[in-house]
Amino acid sequence: MCTGIRFTDNMGNMYFGRNLDWSCGYGQRVVITPLGWEPNSPFGAIEAIKHPVYGMGIVAQNTPLYFDCANDEGLAVAGLNFPGYAEYETDAVAGKTNVCAWEFPLWVVANFTTVDEVEEALKSTAIVNRPINEQYPCSLLHWIIGDKDRSIVVEYMHDGMHVYNDDLDVLANQPTFAYHRENVRSYIGCSPDVVGPVSWRGAELDAYGSGSGMRGIPGDCYSPSRFVRVAYHNAHYPQKETEEENVSRLFHTLGAVSMVDGAAKMGDGAYEITVYTGGMSTRTNTYYYNTYDNPAIVSVALADYDTMGSEIVQV
Repeated sequence: MCTGIRFTDNMGNMYFGRNLDWSCGYGQRVVITPLGWEPNSPFGAIEAIKHPVYGMGIVAQNTPLYFDCANDEGLAVAGLNFPGYAEYETDAVAGKTNVCAWEFPLWVVANFTTVDEVEEALKSTAIVNRPINEQYPCSLLHWIIGDKDRSIVVEYMHDGMHVYNDDLDVLANQPTFAYHRENVRSYIGCSPDVVGPVSWRGAELDAYGSGSGMRGIPGDCYSPSRFVRVAYHNAHYPQKETEEENVSRLFHTLGAVSMVDGAAKMGDGAYEITVYTGGMSTRTNTYYYNTYDNPAIVSVALADYDTMGSEIVQV
């Protein structure tokens, strides 16, 4: 399970982040793909790296497999678990740009600079279930893609490509984004305000204190609940100015939907935790992250690395 968010500071710079929730990590680290790296794209969807890329992932066969990433132009993408709904093409589709599911995040940020460009390209794109090797089968995902202006959600299912405008700028897991967007309407009475006082017959009722207007926002780990909760926090968090304040906003908002050991058991009996929280500041092209066992926030700035070389950088 995972949760993702997007927001901007008071100058329009985007901050984009996610929780990766699972029972274990994958040896992930910050990976930088420079302009000179030659892509390994089975159907030729990525001909070259047009924009340097940074984000969290692993490297297999000298190829970056990104969980979430951004480019130096301020476009970012994150993949979130979507089993039971995601269904890719079994082989390439004639007349379309065919993108393997594992390379989809890299395809987005290596080729484009805005959400508008991505959305236009998706009209003639198919996502294909061809793993990079036997060790790493294609994960069943949907994706949130954002820039300074807006975000979209991409879902590929049995009936093909679905692209949604994400006016809440958040995403969780299954069911579909359309369900989540409709479900949020059930909580429109919730607010940060103190409720009351009100009169019931002859009784004058006062709130115990702050938080009374938020009553009803779900607090469990279930995906629909996390979607509502992160949408609430993302909508009501006060606008911030500095890099430090906005990074703090990113981690506090995602912390409100993080997974705590022992709270939610998976089908195999293991408990989910928030393996890492990570995100990008497009203001400074910096990746920030922390882990379940180390809450200290680590930063990796793209400017500190060679973006013109030919070798993938694993920080």
